[in-house]
Amino acid sequence: MSKILVTGGTGYIGSHTVVELLEAGYDVVIIDNLSNSSRDVLNRIEKITGKRPAFFRTEMCNYDELEHVFIKHPDIDAVIHFAAVLQVFESVTEPLKYFENNLYSQINLMKCMRKFGIKPLVFSSSCTVYGNPETLPVTEATPIQKAASPYGNTKQMGEEIIEFTTKAGHINAISLRYFNPVGAHKSALIGEVQHGIPHHLIPYITETALGKREALNIFGSDYNTPDGTCVRDYIHVSDVARAHIKAVERLFKVNKEQGWYDVFNIGTGEGYSVLNMVNAFAEATGIKINYKLVPRRGGDVEAVYADTTKANEQLEWETVYTLPDMMRSAWVWEQSLKANPIK
Repeated sequence: MSKILVTGGTGYIGSHTVVELLEAGYDVVIIDNLSNSSRDVLNRIEKITGKRPAFFRTEMCNYDELEHVFIKHPDIDAVIHFAAVLQVFESVTEPLKYFENNLYSQINLMKCMRKFGIKPLVFSSSCTVYGNPETLPVTEATPIQKAASPYGNTKQMGEEIIEFTTKAGHINAISLRYFNPVGAHKSALIGEVQHGIPHHLIPYITETALGKREALNIFGSDYNTPDGTCVRDYIHVSDVARAHIKAVERLFKVNKEQGWYDVFNIGTGEGYSVLNMVNAFAEATGIKINYKLVPRRGGDVEAVYADTTKANEQLEWETVYTLPDMMRSAWVWEQSLKANPIK
């Protein structure tokens, strides 16, 4: 049984990936500083899988704290790195927070991996690395544009740090550039939790449907898109989680190689506008959303969606969930969260 270290493992995508790992028979160690998640997620993971992963509340920007985890678990076989601050708009107003947290934590992690002889790393990257692409859909070979936000820049820099480190022969790695994860686990025990006014679209929609928000603010209606609103590639979070299993399996196959690195787009290959998503939610649930068109916000790109051919063929991964599945699971999760809040 291979042991996988998952950083940020009580977060949204991290917790879903931990569930997939446990159900696939892996042993899991989670580290998280709980800055944007809760220890209660561990109880929910255990309820879903019947297994409770080892957990360390760790500040990854503190090297000594992080090293302690590796000392306690010297038999870690691979690392999946999610831990990061991730609000695009906030990064525009607090850039130093994003550069300090996202880059220092990653560098410390890779130093520990080298010290303890652990080579396989799956990096949680993002479609934000493409900036405002000149052509769509984007492939992994699409030229990287200047980042539209400090968050996106940290992902670009994160990939570059990994690429140079793999060339030096210290690790082997895969960067998964995923697009817009949405929805929740079929159990409705874990899902996306937003504090305050949601910064992601689907929680904003579901909170509005629940009556928690008076109206959904749609940021920008004058983009060069069919209906004037931003276009994104939305993918179910469990499909994203399964891609990490495929990435780990791929890395184990090349573990004896020196300096192996690759990148993969993780999306559905379909672009949907914000208004498309509002209408899709209404069709899937029967609930119409009250919305307002408001000015653009900083950091948002106009349109981006994926060509996933490479991941489909080389990772033997493909999506399972449809857009209605995404919407219904998000709505069930929102209602479950109201009845049984994360503690």
